[in-house]
Amino acid sequence: MVVSEVEGSFKMFDGNLVASKADLSDAKVSFSVDVASVNTDNDRRDGHLKSDDFFNAEKFPKMSFVSKSMKPLGNNKYKLSGDLTIRDVTKTVEFDVTYGGQINTGRGIKAGFKAKATIDRLQFGLKYAPALEAGGLAVGKDVDITVLVEMDQAK
Repeated sequence: MVVSEVEGSFKMFDGNLVASKADLSDAKVSFSVDVASVNTDNDRRDGHLKSDDFFNAEKFPKMSFVSKSMKPLGNNKYKLSGDLTIRDVTKTVEFDVTYGGQINTGRGIKAGFKAKATIDRLQFGLKYAPALEAGGLAVGKDVDITVLVEMDQAK
């Protein structure tokens, strides 16, 4: 309602990163999210997010990302560019990525990443936008996306 933010997450997702260079400059990144797994700790709001006003989880069950490039910026920072598809709309999005490094846990090698981007949800067909009497939209157009991931090295 204009004055506060809501956080949520998706409980079902899958992703992959393939790279042959140590600086990850040739990395190919892809991920998909089951939009019906959205969780904002409010069942009524989650149901609304699954409806046609937002994701339309029945017709468009997945959102996906496929990278075009991953540019090293130095100091474990990267610019990841690729195509994000939500509903039936695909647009190029850039993520600011921080590589947390890797560690051998004794059960395999793990690597950690944090990626952040901001999108205009209206450009992806998430159309719910009632105006308030005081002005502004009941739901903001900008959505911050943060991806926190720990990956296993393929064997």
